[in-house]
Amino acid sequence: MPPNHNMIVAGGTLIVDTVTAARPQAATNFPLPPADLESLGFRRQQIDRLMALIERHIAEGRYPGCQIALARHGKLALFKSFGNAVTEPKPRAAADDTLWLLYSNTKVVTAVALWVLAERGLFSFSDRIADHVPEFRKNAKGNITVLQTITHQAGFPSAVVGKDAWADHKRLRDVVCDFPLEWSPGSKVHYHGLTAHWTLGVLIEAVTGKDFRDVIRETVAEPLGLGRELYVGLPEGEFGRAADMHEPISIDPISIDKGPNGQGMRRDADANSTEWRKSGAPGGAGYGTARAMAALYQMMLLGGELNGTRIVGPRTLEYAIRNHTGDRVDEYMGMPMHRGLGPHIRGTTENIRGLGGFANPSVFGHGGVGTSYCWGDPESGVSFAYVTNNRIPDPWHGKRLDLVANFVHSAIV
Repeated sequence: MPPNHNMIVAGGTLIVDTVTAARPQAATNFPLPPADLESLGFRRQQIDRLMALIERHIAEGRYPGCQIALARHGKLALFKSFGNAVTEPKPRAAADDTLWLLYSNTKVVTAVALWVLAERGLFSFSDRIADHVPEFRKNAKGNITVLQTITHQAGFPSAVVGKDAWADHKRLRDVVCDFPLEWSPGSKVHYHGLTAHWTLGVLIEAVTGKDFRDVIRETVAEPLGLGRELYVGLPEGEFGRAADMHEPISIDPISIDKGPNGQGMRRDADANSTEWRKSGAPGGAGYGTARAMAALYQMMLLGGELNGTRIVGPRTLEYAIRNHTGDRVDEYMGMPMHRGLGPHIRGTTENIRGLGGFANPSVFGHGGVGTSYCWGDPESGVSFAYVTNNRIPDPWHGKRLDLVANFVHSAIV
């Protein structure tokens, strides 16, 4: 096959897309072997509707590009790229090896590393952060537990980690320890966009003596066979594979439910910066392929093991993927989020962000702000990843996520 062609398995059919500057990667090297939709129990009609929706979004200028992956029972049913990964100065088509900014999907990757370290006895989720990072007790934070931090109950959602601390991890530790409290830990559930996971990155370094980015690579990405498809801290040598992130130029306040108002989108300079890509912000700067995220969730659905490699044990997963916050409303999200130790769970409340209204109560996953969602379904063994490269605000973002997820849920038989 020529070197500039992209091989995709879609419903058992080999689709060859011409792309620019792709790096082919043999499907046999990926931990999920390909299979067809029907043999894995999917209604093709619903998946066709999903792909038509994505193609329409791209034609309408909603986002330049997208990638999806669908897996079940340890096999890859669908992996497809759409549109462009890069728009300037010359458009470049999205390809199998395109790496997408995962935003807060990164939180789940970081969480898996924490599960591994907890199994190794390096800390317990009931420990106080200050048990391992003594100076964290500043500003009345001495009793905050690891569990409160990872479930967004720590009490410092608005703190800021500046660029000067992204690469200087001694400075990072100082900044995190200086975080001021905004409310009593445990008294609220309020999404901590980046602050909780910067704290958890500092914890990882305290208990291992190693850069948290290296720990995540060594405990999660490489053992799962995803070393070139999942990064927390993107090496400069891989920047050429990264999709550029975009943002709408403006949003029409009258018809905001329709998304961008036709004035187009622009590259997001901050999200595409060298500093951000290399930072590996453990709550928002991961990069990966959709099939890598589908594989990560397959590991969880298969009891902590993938392709013969065990990452964590089933009991650890049961503890981590459990509703630790009940039906308490997440004050940032405006609805209960049923927080686990990384992913959140669908539950039985009327609505839940991103997982789809049709999802059964045990479905768990996470999203990336304005762009993406990835999830797993323990009842059916299905995992799904949807990633795009234009950060669109709600309400349009939330509405399209529900539609996308429900096409997949309704395809499962």
